[in-house]
Amino acid sequence: MEIPVPRKLVSVQEHLRDQVAQELRAALLSGELRPGTVYSAPALAAEYGVSATPVREAMLELTREGLVEAVRNKGFRVTEVSERDLDDATEVRALIEVPTVGRVTETAPPERLRALRPVAEETVTAARDGDVVGYLDADRRFHLALLALAGNAHLVRVVGELRRRSRLYGLADRERDGALAESARQHVALVDVMLGGDAAGARAQMRHHLAHARTLRAPRGGHGGVYGDPHGG
Repeated sequence: MEIPVPRKLVSVQEHLRDQVAQELRAALLSGELRPGTVYSAPALAAEYGVSATPVREAMLELTREGLVEAVRNKGFRVTEVSERDLDDATEVRALIEVPTVGRVTETAPPERLRALRPVAEETVTAARDGDVVGYLDADRRFHLALLALAGNAHLVRVVGELRRRSRLYGLADRERDGALAESARQHVALVDVMLGGDAAGARAQMRHHLAHARTLRAPRGGHGGVYGDPHGG
């Protein structure tokens, strides 16, 4: 008779895989794991102090998200994002987020707009503390919560996918030069404009913010893409 695997053990394994996946995402976003580089599951497992199995499972999850790609008999390569990819993603986000923020400004109850402020302030705190991973998490929650006020779940999913595929590398450098802090302050400014009922101003602020976010994605000394803001926010 086959002995069933205890449910608790399965739960622990899944939790470990999820925890490893989150750590690997953070390493990707911070630039610790470099684009174009191949990493083996055993080497990463040794670094994180776990077995190779949850690392492989986590990497397969990141493969489905487009963050890495499997390399036969070697491991996983961190996918590279081109300047064109970043420009295209920024263009689509602008087409969605700019008009949506104007509509939400006109239709959302003030208390729901005010509920965005604590998350916006989280990005400010994280940027001030040099917590890049914390900033990225709060930034994602802020933008998706704002878009959710439009009541269109498909719209939220599209932007969430665009954000994953145009992730930021090497943000620690931008934290040091103050660009990340400026981006965080723009979240708070946007909430203030929306609470003032200025739909046109909210659209302009979101357009400016997305342009600034594009400069964060540019290589050091780069042009920032077609949506780049020469004043950096």
